[in-house]
Amino acid sequence: MASQDWFDKDFYQVLGVSKDASGADIKKAYRKLARTYHPDQNQGDSAAEAKFKDISEANSVLSDAEQRKEYDAIRAMGSGARFTAPGGAGAGGFEDVFGGMFGQGGGRQSYTFQQGGDYDDLIGGLFGGGRFGQPSGGYRGFGGPTKGRDVTATTTLDFITATKGDQITLQTAEGKPITVRIPAGVADGQKIRLRGKGHPSPDGGESGDIILTVNVRKHPVFERDGLNLRVTVPVTFAEAALGSTIQVPTLGGDPVKLRVAPGTPSGRVLRVKGRGVETSKGTGDLLAVVQIAVPSHLSSDAEEKLKAFAAELPDENPRDDLIAKARS
Repeated sequence: MASQDWFDKDFYQVLGVSKDASGADIKKAYRKLARTYHPDQNQGDSAAEAKFKDISEANSVLSDAEQRKEYDAIRAMGSGARFTAPGGAGAGGFEDVFGGMFGQGGGRQSYTFQQGGDYDDLIGGLFGGGRFGQPSGGYRGFGGPTKGRDVTATTTLDFITATKGDQITLQTAEGKPITVRIPAGVADGQKIRLRGKGHPSPDGGESGDIILTVNVRKHPVFERDGLNLRVTVPVTFAEAALGSTIQVPTLGGDPVKLRVAPGTPSGRVLRVKGRGVETSKGTGDLLAVVQIAVPSHLSSDAEEKLKAFAAELPDENPRDDLIAKARS
């Protein structure tokens, strides 16, 4: 019976420690046993759950200096003690101990304990609430109630939602909708912890979390480069050679104008400040990568003019330096 736990159970034996074990020894023994018999590690095993409750109960008493002192005093009277009728505490030991607790000194006082609420309520009041010999908050994990199990989940976001952030609704495995705030700048593969949205605690503790892995769809124009956004911008040969002003797209906004300097080569990066990914930690830039667009078709007249133009150019091979570096 729960009301007889402190008389019938050897908490030291439950934890596998000696009666003179230090607080550190008790804590170490409890942690080791708790990891072995924790419900999360033994789902569906009623024997392991019962063992976990026993070691949690033993730890809750022996790890508290005052409760341990009271437990040792009661155990010293012998585990066979039973209390039934007035004057029947037997051998005087029980009344001497509890008389002191009730302020009666060593006087002989008789108490009637019934199997049920009266006995538990009285002793529970003495020892800090709850049922006699049991923690008031249910069995405990490491120093408190057990946290519920975490849940893993995945979601796929479009590029703009991941970059700018938004509020989305997800469905749990039970079909329950939950609202999730996606922070601006979340990256592909990043994990978001949704606190308290996982499995409930088995003993009144806090619920577990949802660990949400975010997958981000590719954008047809932009790609992430840290907090920067990178976009490839085609320019004509004439624009690159002679210089020009071009329009460059932005993510979710109006295009911006950029100046292409005369003689700009393919691959040069033009930077637009502050038009990248904006987060609480900072804001990136828009990186426009110049790509020379070569016409796929030329008219006969244009082809002749291009040949004449090429003939006017200095007689040099732009790949000479590349070949020389490859040989070195």
